[in-house]
Amino acid sequence: MTAGERSGAAERVARAFRALYGAEPEGVWAAPGRVNLIGEYTDVNDGLVMPLALPHTAVAAVSRRTDGRLRVHSADTDQGVVQLRADALEPRAATGWAAYPAGVVWALREAGHRVTGADVHLASTVPTGAGLSSSAALEVVTALALNDLYGLGLTAWRLALLAQRAENAFVGVPCGVMDQMASAACVPGHALYLDTRDLAVRHVPFDLAAEGLTLLVVDTRVKHALGDGAYAERRAGCEAGARALGVRTLREVPYVQLPDALRRLGDETVRSYVRHVVTDNHRVRRTVELLDAGDVRAVGPVLTEGHASLRDDLRVSCPELDLVVSATTAAGALGARMTGGGFGGSAVVLAEAADADAVTKAVGEAFAAAGHPAPRVFPAVPSAGARRLR
Repeated sequence: MTAGERSGAAERVARAFRALYGAEPEGVWAAPGRVNLIGEYTDVNDGLVMPLALPHTAVAAVSRRTDGRLRVHSADTDQGVVQLRADALEPRAATGWAAYPAGVVWALREAGHRVTGADVHLASTVPTGAGLSSSAALEVVTALALNDLYGLGLTAWRLALLAQRAENAFVGVPCGVMDQMASAACVPGHALYLDTRDLAVRHVPFDLAAEGLTLLVVDTRVKHALGDGAYAERRAGCEAGARALGVRTLREVPYVQLPDALRRLGDETVRSYVRHVVTDNHRVRRTVELLDAGDVRAVGPVLTEGHASLRDDLRVSCPELDLVVSATTAAGALGARMTGGGFGGSAVVLAEAADADAVTKAVGEAFAAAGHPAPRVFPAVPSAGARRLR
């Protein structure tokens, strides 16, 4: 997003705020969605991930209130203003999109921060249902705005943890912290190498244009009902594997000891989950090593290998995602894999910039031939994390 685009987005959201609430907002903030390059279902196992922020953002105009009222509105729904009491919030007190900003207010207050209410207007360009963390963007932009307005002095990683708590305990989604950390802490031109065990971060240069490469996001525009509850089931399976191996989380299983660990597991489903998590942590490390060595093209096969693991061991892919990988690699892409929770959503494709049009055409034709809705394809440009716009 250029400076002009940021200014325009801020003014549009501020104008809508004035129309809704009859006053000028105290500020306007933005937080991005993310796409994950490598490391899937590892963050719920204290593992390694490597997301990057997208240029697509949730933008919020916000003002404080002192009367305990919380009013939230989204330009992306026709629900109208949702009115709640900040001092009466409890898990599941709000539903749908409103649960995410309300959950952040609840999490801040539960942590002892005196947030006495707010007026909030939101507008987002992060595609929903595409596995690109539209919910984390809503959470993080709300958290950053309230942090600034109430002078809480919280760091990006603390805001991310509070946003994760909002999603886990208030909304009821047992996600890891990757999405919120990516939205809060990414920087332009870099991928975020994140150790979710201690929240150590390293910003790894990821300037694909300088290498003549591009990273495409292919949004399949589908979400299968099979995904309902599947995330929690896989998380539970990973926890069962850790207990059986006598470790706190699967992060503690070294890659070199994986064969022995698998022999100790009797349940085939748990065994396959463990194999995926341990090997995907290893793939994250390999990706960082390749980027550090300047061998960016060699990352492609690592992505494709990761997709096979998600498809076969974790079993969270679907025909549309598998088709993205097969069609794009057949058209010359260097590698591809599903990203996000699976059962629909999006895939990432690493390709030569000169081949981007041909790869995009190939996946569109493959979807048409299979009778699937046309996918949405766009480049993933590593962008800034959450920030104040005005």
